[in-house]
Formats: sequence, structure tokens, C-alpha cells
Amino acid sequence: MTAHLDPKLVAQGTAPQSASAKVPRETSITLISTITIIALIAVWWLVTTLGWIDALFLPSPVAVIDRFQDLLANGYMSISLWSHIGASLGRIGTALIAAVITAIPLGIAIGRNKIVRGVLDPIIEFYRPIPPLAYLPLIVIWCGIGELSKVLLIYLAIFAPIVIATATGVRSVDQAKIRAAQSLGATQMQIIKHVILPSSLPNILTGIRIGLGVGWSTLVAAELVGASEGLGFMVQSSSQLLATDVVIVGILIIAVIAFILEIGLRRLQRKLVPWDKQSL
Repeated sequence: MTAHLDPKLVAQGTAPQSASAKVPRETSITLISTITIIALIAVWWLVTTLGWIDALFLPSPVAVIDRFQDLLANGYMSISLWSHIGASLGRIGTALIAAVITAIPLGIAIGRNKIVRGVLDPIIEFYRPIPPLAYLPLIVIWCGIGELSKVLLIYLAIFAPIVIATATGVRSVDQAKIRAAQSLGATQMQIIKHVILPSSLPNILTGIRIGLGVGWSTLVAAELVGASEGLGFMVQSSSQLLATDVVIVGILIIAVIAFILEIGLRRLQRKLVPWDKQSL
């Protein structure tokens, strides 16, 4: 029996998809990713077990696991591993909240007002490509070596992707929707709240995801100066001591936390903007 599809749904590209077609696709991607990770770990174990790479440069997976267990039990430099993780999460979280609060309104202003765009866009585009290590000394001179300089460095890394994504989302809003809201007597704030923000939300969430990834990559640089705890500090100080196993443990912890946050943001994006194909 041939299934009957509504011609209107087909014309609009909204023909229903079977759930059984979507589940195998997600399962196959997960399976491929799992096999890839297992293969990488197997190659890592093989080259270290056979002695092809010296343990000073690449310790075995077993040695890394043993070091991780030691860090859990005894900490690093008399500070528990959870304190290092908490310090880094606190810096990332503070910078992310500050960036979201400031970047989204500025992105809306840049997208809506040509004057604001002309003033702020060159400044953002000027500093955005500069590596954080390049202006880290300047931030230290201005703000000292306390927490402010670390959070500020991560904030600047997160800020640019969010403001650019927000401005792009605002400029891509269908003008017919804005004119329709204006014809109904909506104020500027109502248009922003009920038309611009919902339409720009996919871009904003994508910008937050990108910004958070950049923020994690800036963490090590932020904890270079004057830090006594944090995952970046742990990686940097252990590298100076040639403790490669500690370096790998720190890198893996950063990667796992960043991966968990990324998955969480993806699920949030699917929930808030289910119509956006990029969130699927």
C-alpha cells in the first residue's frame, strides 16, 4: 500500500518523517564516534606498550588513569582536584554570564542601529582575531594578577562570538514580521521581545556555544599569571615539571567538561528552537 502525503506538506518541505528513520541515523553516528574513540585509545595503548614513544613524551593510558586516581586522592600541589575544577568552572561561568548579559543587548543594538554598528563593529572586529596571549600582558598591567584579569581575559574571548552572532541574527529577521508588529502598534521593546529575540535565538545560542568553546581554550592562558589553582594552572605548572601524565589528565578533564557543556547547550537549543535545522 502506498502512503498518502499531503501535497501542501510536501510543497512546504514539512512532510512528516518517521521516528524509525531518525533513530537509526543518531544510533549510527554514536556508534561511529564510539568506535573512533576506542580505536584511538587502542593505538595510544599499543604505541606506548611497545615502547615506540618514550613515556616522558606520552605515558600509557594505564599510567594516566593511575595518575588521575592519585590526583583524586591526594590533589595537586596540596590542593584537591575538585578545587582546581571548581576554580576553573567559576572563572568560566562568571565570564560567560557577564558576556551573555552584555553581548546580547549590544548585538541587538548593532543589528538594529547603523550608528551603533559603525561605532562598535570596528572595535570588536579589531580585537577578535588577536590571540589572548597577545593582550594578556596589557590586561595584567591594567588589572593586576588577581581574579579580575583572569575572568576579563576569558570574557573578552567569549564576548566577540556572542555579539557577532546576535547581530547577524537580528539583521536576518524577516522585515515583514517587524512591519506587521509595527502596524499593530507594538513598541520598540515589544518588537525586540516578541519578534527579534525569538527569531534571533538560534544564532544567539550558536554564538554562546562557539564563545564557550573559545573560553575554554583561553582558560590556560588566563591561568598563566598569578594563579594558584585551576585546571589551566595545573596543566601549565605540570608541563614545566615534565609531568606529562598530569598534563594529559588536565587536558582530558577540560575536554570532558567542555564536551558535557556542549551537549547540554545542544539539547537546550533543540528544546528552545526545534524549528531550526542547525540545532537538530
